[in-house]
Amino acid sequence: MDALQLTGRDRGHIVELASPHCMLHTAAIDAFLAMREDAAGAGIDLLPLSSFRDFEHQRRIWNAKYRGERPARNRSGRPVDMIRLAPRKRIEMILLWSALPGASRHHWGSDIDVVDGRVVAGGYAPKLERPEYMRSGKFAALSRWLGRNMHHYGFYRPYTRAGQGVQPEPWHLSFAPVARRALPSLTVELLAGAIKGADVDGEAAILAELPSIHERYVLGVDAPPRMRSRWARLKLH
Repeated sequence: MDALQLTGRDRGHIVELASPHCMLHTAAIDAFLAMREDAAGAGIDLLPLSSFRDFEHQRRIWNAKYRGERPARNRSGRPVDMIRLAPRKRIEMILLWSALPGASRHHWGSDIDVVDGRVVAGGYAPKLERPEYMRSGKFAALSRWLGRNMHHYGFYRPYTRAGQGVQPEPWHLSFAPVARRALPSLTVELLAGAIKGADVDGEAAILAELPSIHERYVLGVDAPPRMRSRWARLKLH
């Protein structure tokens, strides 16, 4: 991927699927569909809720949270009144659960948020919150199946650690062959170039803190585990 693709400003690496509807990196499609087919055999409808998002989409999410027009949550998952916070604190609150425009792994087409379509078909509206994927949650069966099987297809969870960076997201999967090459290419300088003059709220404060943001929220993720499947060893050109 080039600089524009890494930061969500070009989608030449993306293919849109009609069923299930999602947009993925060209290299991730076969692996995801194979995983989805095997999940169906276990009685699970592996349904993409969010896949590729471009820079503009991420910018709208960011600005709406920054302005208090869209809910933002603290580290414990409780709502935060963003209007009462200083710019630096607003940025910190957003980054706990949402990526900076240009820094979202969804820009790469390697990352996807998933739910169990059977549960959704029953009338349940997913919240994408951790309890849904825990022992008694609506998507507990999905989470267990993923934990046992996703590595066979080259997928893993990049956000599992509570701490100073992005909070755990058990619904968020990443395709290792693409993600492990994209991450080191997304430098502070590249990210700064994408943000400057792009109408991202809090720009001055973001740029002032960007090296720290990059270290904590871009690089501070789980590395892909060792995988022996043919999908995980996929060579990209």
